[in-house]
Amino acid sequence: MLSKKRVISIDVSKGKYNDFIEAILQLGRKRQSSYVCVANVHMLVEAHKSSAFQNIVNSADLVTPDGMPIAKSFDLLYQEQQDRVDGMSLLPALLSECQDRNLSVYFYGGSQSMLDKTGDYIQSHYPGLKVAGAYSPPFRPATEQEKEDTIQRIEQSGANIVFVVLGCPKQERWMNEMKGRINAVMVGVGGALPVLIGDQKRAPEWMQRNSLEWLFRLSQEPKRLFKRYFTTNSIFIYLLAKEKLKLVQ
Repeated sequence: MLSKKRVISIDVSKGKYNDFIEAILQLGRKRQSSYVCVANVHMLVEAHKSSAFQNIVNSADLVTPDGMPIAKSFDLLYQEQQDRVDGMSLLPALLSECQDRNLSVYFYGGSQSMLDKTGDYIQSHYPGLKVAGAYSPPFRPATEQEKEDTIQRIEQSGANIVFVVLGCPKQERWMNEMKGRINAVMVGVGGALPVLIGDQKRAPEWMQRNSLEWLFRLSQEPKRLFKRYFTTNSIFIYLLAKEKLKLVQ
């Protein structure tokens, strides 16, 4: 498994982009009960605020540097170059590799209409991919019986990889709870699925390269995202500067 480096409050896995793909596929092929957190600034700040959530993220088998600020933090803090491993490119890459390697996938989370659209998208773009199943859970806390039913449903499907579409921090909590109970690698892809199937647009490449993808998303959903981005980005910059000062003293 890939080694990790501490970035403020979370331990982020390090390696080349393809190293992450291979590590996830190996876990999936073995159906090893495990989970992958795709970490951006929002997740890091949530982990900084909550020690319980920090433990959940740091217990993940892999933590990918999703946001460009996280990837660039490796250079600032450790003078090491780190590839960005973002959910929006990770999801289609894994779907393609699963199709080629005969691994099956399961989708957990999101609305039923999103999952229906996902099924149509996969038939069109990944016709040879094995979809073991998909389930849209109720938008409320699950009962213990519903949790057991979900575990049985996924286990019986034989899925190698479970893509979890609940959003941060709900999906990370769910994966942590299911580790040891679901024999597959669980990957929290959050908002990557609606982008993949065309429900949302992705920022142009020049914005991705310059750490401005958050600004593009903000322009799409200003009411929902303004407070989150203003708060989390400000906290992240402060925490990163504080961490850097510790290292130079």
